[in-house]
Amino acid sequence: MVDVSKAEGQIQCVKSFEDLLLSPFQGIVNALCLARDLEGDFAEIVNKFELEGNIMELDEEDLQALELSPNGQLAREIILADMKQLREANASPILNIIAQYDRDEEHPFFPTDVYSFHVDRSPIPSFTYLCTYYGAASEILANSKAEQKIQIPEIRSALQKLYGNAEAGFEDFLKDNFFDLHYQAKPNAPVTNLGLGNIWKLAIDHPESPVLPCVHRAPKEKSGEKRLLLIC
Repeated sequence: MVDVSKAEGQIQCVKSFEDLLLSPFQGIVNALCLARDLEGDFAEIVNKFELEGNIMELDEEDLQALELSPNGQLAREIILADMKQLREANASPILNIIAQYDRDEEHPFFPTDVYSFHVDRSPIPSFTYLCTYYGAASEILANSKAEQKIQIPEIRSALQKLYGNAEAGFEDFLKDNFFDLHYQAKPNAPVTNLGLGNIWKLAIDHPESPVLPCVHRAPKEKSGEKRLLLIC
């Protein structure tokens, strides 16, 4: 089961995929979880592919073409079923094998890569769905334990210098470069690991959202171990 004790009420667990898709966010709840203890050998699927870069996207044809053991076949059936249900809900699931994500080396004092706590944004009503089948799992942070980085005086001052010390257009600069999407955990803030096999629906920043967006980040990968992640 998912340990929701550190999430300060932001997580609501649901009992079915249908509930995950249809249940609304409200109050302080901005993360819905369908907790699952999946059977199947997901590592077998990961190990069937040789990555040429840091990330490889798999489609259904790639999965169907694999020769797998019975446990590997079970894992494949679960992934395909998840993708099918998300597509039927008008989502666009992407299945990735991840060695690591690219790091933001352009802004060393303020990295804007996915290893930083951040929120997702869309101009239209939408959600982020994700499930880690294998490897290190993503993490979320309660909004009450997160501080928007651009509001931290020393960081804001450094960004102002980067922009050129002008006031005009500074807020647009922050938004255009995604600085406003990133957060810093407050001291001793507990972090919730999303776990393996659980499928999540996270609130994002969009004009009609009734709740705050969910603050989350990609985990640091375990040495030598890839991740298998479904996201949309």
